[in-house]
Amino acid sequence: MTAVLEIWISYFYMYLVGGIFFVIGLLITHKAGSMTLKKKNHRYYFRLLIFGFFYFMILHALLIFAGLYW
Repeated sequence: MTAVLEIWISYFYMYLVGGIFFVIGLLITHKAGSMTLKKKNHRYYFRLLIFGFFYFMILHALLIFAGLYW
């Protein structure tokens, strides 16, 4: 297996498995009543968490792409 393929496989594994745990954590906090999306403040932080996850996922992919192909 090439080194480039190993890097991308580890990237997808990290964000797929990490994303599953992230979603499970969000579901647990919602089911426990710690996060109610009816409150404006909770909706803001929920969106911030989702945005942050995708922000770092995209940033990480761009940095991998820059490191490998530039």
